[in-house]
Amino acid sequence: MDISIRPARPAQFEDLGEITTQAYLGDGLLDYGAEDPYLEQLRAVERRAAEADVLVALDADGRLLGGVTYVAPGSPWADIAGDDEAEFRMLAVSSKARGRGVGEALVRTCIERARAADGVSGIVLSTAPAMLGAHRIYRRLGFVRTPERDWCPLPGLSLLTFRLEL
Repeated sequence: MDISIRPARPAQFEDLGEITTQAYLGDGLLDYGAEDPYLEQLRAVERRAAEADVLVALDADGRLLGGVTYVAPGSPWADIAGDDEAEFRMLAVSSKARGRGVGEALVRTCIERARAADGVSGIVLSTAPAMLGAHRIYRRLGFVRTPERDWCPLPGLSLLTFRLEL
Protein backbone atom coordinates (compact mmCIF):
# COMPACT_ATOMS: atom_id res chain seq x y z
CA MET A 1 0.00 0.00 0.00
CA ASP A 2 1.32 3.43 -0.95
CA ILE A 3 1.11 5.54 2.21
CA SER A 4 2.17 9.15 2.66
CA ILE A 5 2.51 10.89 6.01
CA ARG A 6 2.20 14.64 6.42
CA PRO A 7 0.87 17.25 8.87
CA ALA A 8 -2.90 17.27 9.21
CA ARG A 9 -4.78 20.05 7.47
CA PRO A 10 -7.74 21.82 9.07
CA ALA A 11 -10.15 20.19 6.60
CA GLN A 12 -9.07 16.79 8.01
CA PHE A 13 -9.41 17.59 11.71
CA GLU A 14 -13.01 16.47 12.09
CA ASP A 15 -12.51 13.25 10.12
CA LEU A 16 -9.34 12.39 12.04
CA GLY A 17 -11.18 13.02 15.31
CA GLU A 18 -13.85 10.57 14.19
CA ILE A 19 -11.32 7.93 13.10
CA THR A 20 -9.54 8.25 16.43
CA THR A 21 -12.77 8.09 18.41
CA GLN A 22 -14.02 5.06 16.49
CA ALA A 23 -10.69 3.26 16.86
CA TYR A 24 -10.73 3.68 20.64
CA LEU A 25 -14.42 2.82 20.95
CA GLY A 26 -14.25 -0.08 18.50
CA ASP A 27 -11.32 -1.64 20.33
CA GLY A 28 -13.07 -1.29 23.68
CA LEU A 29 -10.35 0.97 25.07
CA LEU A 30 -12.63 3.43 26.83
CA ASP A 31 -14.01 2.34 30.19
CA TYR A 32 -17.18 4.39 29.83
CA GLY A 33 -17.83 3.72 26.15
CA ALA A 34 -19.57 6.53 24.28
CA GLU A 35 -19.82 8.50 27.56
CA ASP A 36 -16.09 8.39 28.29
CA PRO A 37 -14.65 11.86 29.05
CA TYR A 38 -11.46 11.04 27.07
CA LEU A 39 -13.52 11.21 23.86
CA GLU A 40 -13.37 15.00 24.07
CA GLN A 41 -9.57 14.90 23.83
CA LEU A 42 -9.65 12.32 21.04
CA ARG A 43 -11.90 14.59 19.00
CA ALA A 44 -9.92 17.78 19.79
CA VAL A 45 -7.66 17.51 16.74
CA GLU A 46 -7.72 21.27 16.10
CA ARG A 47 -6.50 21.96 19.64
CA ARG A 48 -3.82 19.26 19.42
CA ALA A 49 -2.63 20.64 16.07
CA ALA A 50 -2.20 24.09 17.65
CA GLU A 51 -0.05 22.71 20.48
CA ALA A 52 1.67 19.63 18.96
CA ASP A 53 2.26 18.01 15.56
CA VAL A 54 -0.72 16.06 14.31
CA LEU A 55 0.29 13.80 11.45
CA VAL A 56 -1.99 11.97 9.06
CA ALA A 57 -1.54 8.92 6.86
CA LEU A 58 -3.06 9.09 3.38
CA ASP A 59 -3.38 6.50 0.64
CA ALA A 60 -2.38 7.14 -2.99
CA ASP A 61 -5.81 8.68 -3.65
CA GLY A 62 -5.51 11.07 -0.71
CA ARG A 63 -7.95 9.17 1.53
CA LEU A 64 -7.37 9.63 5.24
CA LEU A 65 -6.26 6.35 6.83
CA GLY A 66 -5.25 7.42 10.33
CA GLY A 67 -3.17 9.75 12.40
CA VAL A 68 -0.99 10.34 15.41
CA THR A 69 0.01 13.24 17.64
CA TYR A 70 3.78 13.76 17.82
CA VAL A 71 4.76 15.57 21.00
CA ALA A 72 8.08 17.42 21.02
CA PRO A 73 9.90 18.00 24.32
CA GLY A 74 8.23 20.68 26.39
CA SER A 75 4.81 20.36 24.73
CA PRO A 76 1.72 20.60 26.94
CA TRP A 77 0.61 17.30 25.35
CA ALA A 78 3.44 15.34 26.97
CA ASP A 79 2.19 12.77 29.46
CA ILE A 80 5.34 10.90 30.43
CA ALA A 81 8.17 12.41 28.37
CA GLY A 82 11.16 13.85 30.17
CA ASP A 83 12.88 17.06 29.12
CA ASP A 84 15.00 15.25 26.52
CA GLU A 85 12.30 12.92 25.19
CA ALA A 86 9.68 13.10 22.48
CA GLU A 87 6.38 11.27 22.82
CA PHE A 88 3.55 10.19 20.60
CA ARG A 89 -0.09 9.81 21.49
CA MET A 90 -3.48 8.96 20.08
CA LEU A 91 -2.23 6.69 17.33
CA ALA A 92 -5.30 5.55 15.40
CA VAL A 93 -5.96 3.79 12.11
CA SER A 94 -9.30 3.54 10.35
CA SER A 95 -10.86 0.09 10.67
CA LYS A 96 -10.83 -0.16 6.85
CA ALA A 97 -7.07 0.46 6.71
CA ARG A 98 -5.87 -1.86 9.45
CA GLY A 99 -3.32 -4.52 8.69
CA ARG A 100 -1.75 -2.51 5.86
CA GLY A 101 1.20 -0.95 7.69
CA VAL A 102 -0.44 2.40 8.39
CA GLY A 103 0.19 2.35 12.13
CA GLU A 104 3.80 1.34 11.64
CA ALA A 105 4.32 4.10 9.06
CA LEU A 106 2.97 6.67 11.51
CA VAL A 107 5.22 5.40 14.32
CA ARG A 108 8.27 5.39 12.02
CA THR A 109 7.56 9.01 11.11
CA CYS A 110 7.45 9.94 14.80
CA ILE A 111 10.78 8.17 15.33
CA GLU A 112 12.32 10.05 12.38
CA ARG A 113 11.11 13.38 13.79
CA ALA A 114 12.56 12.58 17.21
CA ARG A 115 15.90 11.52 15.69
CA ALA A 116 16.08 14.75 13.69
CA ALA A 117 15.46 16.93 16.76
CA ASP A 118 18.45 18.31 18.66
CA GLY A 119 18.91 17.02 22.19
CA VAL A 120 16.29 14.27 22.06
CA SER A 121 17.58 11.04 23.60
CA GLY A 122 14.49 8.89 23.18
CA ILE A 123 10.84 8.64 22.30
CA VAL A 124 8.20 7.33 24.70
CA LEU A 125 4.57 6.31 24.67
CA SER A 126 1.77 5.09 26.89
CA THR A 127 -0.55 2.31 25.81
CA ALA A 128 -3.42 0.27 27.16
CA PRO A 129 -2.64 -3.34 28.08
CA ALA A 130 -5.23 -4.51 25.52
CA MET A 131 -3.50 -2.85 22.56
CA LEU A 132 -1.56 -5.99 21.70
CA GLY A 133 -1.27 -5.25 17.97
CA ALA A 134 0.29 -1.89 18.73
CA HIS A 135 2.65 -3.48 21.25
CA ARG A 136 3.93 -5.80 18.50
CA ILE A 137 4.67 -2.79 16.27
CA TYR A 138 6.50 -0.99 19.06
CA ARG A 139 8.67 -4.01 19.89
CA ARG A 140 9.42 -4.67 16.21
CA LEU A 141 10.67 -1.08 15.91
CA GLY A 142 12.95 -1.43 18.93
CA PHE A 143 10.86 0.03 21.75
CA VAL A 144 11.30 -1.63 25.13
CA ARG A 145 8.87 -1.80 28.03
CA THR A 146 9.55 0.62 30.85
CA PRO A 147 7.36 -0.74 33.66
CA GLU A 148 8.87 1.68 36.16
CA ARG A 149 7.08 4.46 34.23
CA ASP A 150 3.66 2.77 33.99
CA TRP A 151 0.96 5.05 35.34
CA CYS A 152 -2.73 5.54 36.03
CA PRO A 153 -4.18 8.77 34.59
CA LEU A 154 -7.55 7.93 36.14
CA PRO A 155 -8.56 5.53 38.90
CA GLY A 156 -8.86 2.08 37.37
CA LEU A 157 -7.05 3.00 34.12
CA SER A 158 -3.55 1.56 34.08
CA LEU A 159 -1.27 2.39 31.15
CA LEU A 160 1.89 0.60 30.09
CA THR A 161 4.88 2.54 28.81
CA PHE A 162 7.52 1.92 26.15
CA ARG A 163 10.69 3.80 25.20
CA LEU A 164 13.01 3.80 22.21
CA GLU A 165 16.57 4.97 22.83
CA LEU A 166 17.71 7.18 19.93
